[in-house]
Amino acid sequence: RHMRVSLFLLLTLLVINLAVDWYINRQVTHRCRRPQPWGRVELWSAILFSLVLIAGIITPAREGNNDILLAKMWLIFIYGSVYIPKVVGVIFDLIASVPRLFGHKRIKPVTIAGLVTAIILFGAIWWGAAINRFAIDDKEVEIELTDLPETFDGYRIAQFSDLHVGTYGNDTSYVSRLVDHINSLDPDLIVFTGDIVNRKTDEITPFVEVLGRLHAPDGVIAILGNHDYGDYMTWPSDEAKRENMQMLYDTYDTAGINLLLNQTEWIRRGNDSIAIIGVENIGDPPFPIYGSLSKAYPIPGDSTTKILLSHNPAHWVDSISGNDKARIQLTLAGHTHAMQIEMFGISPAALRYKTWGGLYADSHERHQLYVNIGAGTVGMPMRLGATPEVTLLTLRRRR
Repeated sequence: RHMRVSLFLLLTLLVINLAVDWYINRQVTHRCRRPQPWGRVELWSAILFSLVLIAGIITPAREGNNDILLAKMWLIFIYGSVYIPKVVGVIFDLIASVPRLFGHKRIKPVTIAGLVTAIILFGAIWWGAAINRFAIDDKEVEIELTDLPETFDGYRIAQFSDLHVGTYGNDTSYVSRLVDHINSLDPDLIVFTGDIVNRKTDEITPFVEVLGRLHAPDGVIAILGNHDYGDYMTWPSDEAKRENMQMLYDTYDTAGINLLLNQTEWIRRGNDSIAIIGVENIGDPPFPIYGSLSKAYPIPGDSTTKILLSHNPAHWVDSISGNDKARIQLTLAGHTHAMQIEMFGISPAALRYKTWGGLYADSHERHQLYVNIGAGTVGMPMRLGATPEVTLLTLRRRR
């Protein structure tokens, strides 16, 4: 099935390539005073990037080691960084040429605008890969909770999510800087809301010591995300997949991070306490459901102040929001990455997720949700806007 999808995608993109490059070559030939050198550049670049595309598509995504996955990721990214601007430029030029259908001249300023837009877009894509995906952004948010114990008024939680360490290979520099940055916020508690790896546990090996430096008075708590179960990898046997999961559990233990597997951790201040509930992944299709809120906290309607860690915000939308039987005042999630693109508060993730980033609440704010847009990248090693997020949440008792 994956082979058929890859072949269909490859053929579709090659047809688009052919059409775009034929159009550009034809316009260069007709419009340039010295078309021959530019025509050759276009021809040979078209051949080169077609080969890059073929290599990127046929490189296996579900087999092999992490280096193979990284090679695939970067090949497809390099291809996209060239052809997305090309397509945009061609669309502008086609619009500029519409008057020619009615016997008028092409609107040259529109063509020029298309060329400028394509150049800016190319630069923005590479800026997103080289600079912006490492530009850590703090989001400070105050959350008012009804019946929060007085002793927890002002309690500070640092949340980060979707680290996808495999994308960095063996380079620990960014993750080390992120860890130091989180520690510098001096939170009472640190939580990680899932997707530590891309495909399998051995990606985390170079980062165990670095992640072990995370510290807060009430510890570091984590949950699993959809990428953490090995479902994006083809395993030789069920036993190999189980061993991969056990390695992940052991790795979290080695790093001193409390991994909640449908469990609850209690944070105490004198005679007061709040519950941190950690469920395994619960999301919308095609993501498998591993989590169970009833197992993690059997009586969600009791009077305890509860903070739920659930990787996919779809869990909150489907089961928590508007549910009077679940008295869960705050849910912390990740997963969306804002699709790694956000400009002026607008993200294409809004087309896929009702709750893609930031703070949400149902009626009367009985249930609130905060979605962290992640600190890492997957698929495309780029963040266009949507800078890596560390959220510092301060709990306040609602008066």
